[in-house]
Amino acid sequence: MPIIKLDAIDSTNTYLKQLSSCELLEDYTVVVANTQTMGRGQMGTVWESEPAKNLMFSVFKDVSFLAVEKQFYISMVTAVAIYTAFKKLMLPKVQIKWPNDILSANKKICGVLIENIVTQSGLRDSILGIGVNVNQTNFKGLPKASSIVNKTGRIFHLDEVLHHILIELKECFAWLESGQYDKIKAEYESVLFKKNKPSTFLDAEGLMFGGFILGVTELGNLKVLLEDEIIKEFDLKELTLLY
Repeated sequence: MPIIKLDAIDSTNTYLKQLSSCELLEDYTVVVANTQTMGRGQMGTVWESEPAKNLMFSVFKDVSFLAVEKQFYISMVTAVAIYTAFKKLMLPKVQIKWPNDILSANKKICGVLIENIVTQSGLRDSILGIGVNVNQTNFKGLPKASSIVNKTGRIFHLDEVLHHILIELKECFAWLESGQYDKIKAEYESVLFKKNKPSTFLDAEGLMFGGFILGVTELGNLKVLLEDEIIKEFDLKELTLLY
């Protein structure tokens, strides 16, 4: 697969999107940057990283085989792939925090930003933006963040981590291409952070409430069991999981 390595860029996702609009890209074309000046996370957050310590990359994937209403499966297979790679790298207690953060022992190691390109005829491409804390040891002002080196005690070559993730991405996307939706959802939910455990949430108005995470819907909403046995679905804008 083609791998484009850059010293510094505003955003690997933006670069890859612009590239895909100008030329026909091979599946799994990868853009990796030592430094991102405008790295982005979910809901407009900023992804900050020490130069050359962490892995910041984006992957181009043709998803024209997938129906628009099933696009959350892209998020699920990406998260499951990274989860599997981290397990093979011997990270402890790896889990997926909805929708697609990857945690190790309750600390965030990886964030994912997926941007799907939709045309009138349906889904076309997906840009999988992935940021992994690899060899950075200090995260000032970010108490929930950690890194592979902090969790394993081992410094990794960034290319080694990238290689592991790309292998698993290909494997998991093969499930998606062959329509194994039940398998994907089951794998994702089996390692979902706080599933079936008492959890505290913050709603869009800033009010706290308790509940139990039951799983996710096909559209990517979180299913939460509330008081009086009420099951309610929430999208990403409607609640924050406190932990």
